[in-house]
Amino acid sequence: METSREDKLLQRIVDALSPVPGLHAIVLGGSRARGLALDDSDFDIGLYYDSQHPFDHAALQRAVTLLDSSSPEATKIGGWGPWIDGGAWLKVDSRRVDLLYRDLHRVRHVIDDCCMGHATPHYQPGHPHAFISAIYLGEVAHGRALWDPNHAFAALKRLTLTYPEPLRETLTRGYLWEAEFALENAEKSLSRGDVHYIAGCAFRSIACLCQVIFALNGEYLLNEKNAVAHAGGLTLAPRRFADCVETIYREIGSGRLQDGLERLRHAVHETGTLMRDGNT
Repeated sequence: METSREDKLLQRIVDALSPVPGLHAIVLGGSRARGLALDDSDFDIGLYYDSQHPFDHAALQRAVTLLDSSSPEATKIGGWGPWIDGGAWLKVDSRRVDLLYRDLHRVRHVIDDCCMGHATPHYQPGHPHAFISAIYLGEVAHGRALWDPNHAFAALKRLTLTYPEPLRETLTRGYLWEAEFALENAEKSLSRGDVHYIAGCAFRSIACLCQVIFALNGEYLLNEKNAVAHAGGLTLAPRRFADCVETIYREIGSGRLQDGLERLRHAVHETGTLMRDGNT
């Protein structure tokens, strides 16, 4: 997609949504904000609002209908859960556009917590590992403001420019322990040959390793999609991490459960060594 076409699409979105009373910022996120998008990648649009004075939902629904004549539903606040707290799925000029609500006060509270080393996991549809509260920091750090008339988003962004050291400590230590624990649970199930359970434990262990690797490198992890490939390309990462993970899943899927878990144990050990070397 040519940049000029993308810019026109984004401007159309801003023109339709910015008049909605109660919206404070419109932000491009995801792979398109980071310059990693494929031609068919979605456009993730964050709608930042003040929960003390919520946006006009009826006005937002009218704006959505202007953008997508099929009149998709814009959920009420909280419609998709407490962390991805609502939005809408649109088709605009044949492109997929996801609107995602974000509460300015909650995002600021989470940023403050993470800067003190408090990050929490939460069940959330769309996140097969978990929605880690620190995702909000990554969204702000990587997001590109399309409309921010009162600099509400810019104020948040300034708080995320430096990766918080207490957050790095929390994520590396906590998720390395969990990666090891999930692996041990899988190994205890080898005698039962429960492929479903073992595969689930392996996924959880690998997802935790991604958290550790991103944090070691001072990188915010936004979600599980492409996390393994991205982690494998970072400076502090196990050797050939992405290839190793692919082989682990192939071995588990073909019934070579012990081989897959032995390979996973090596990845956990190597990640732990990187963490300890980085702290010396």
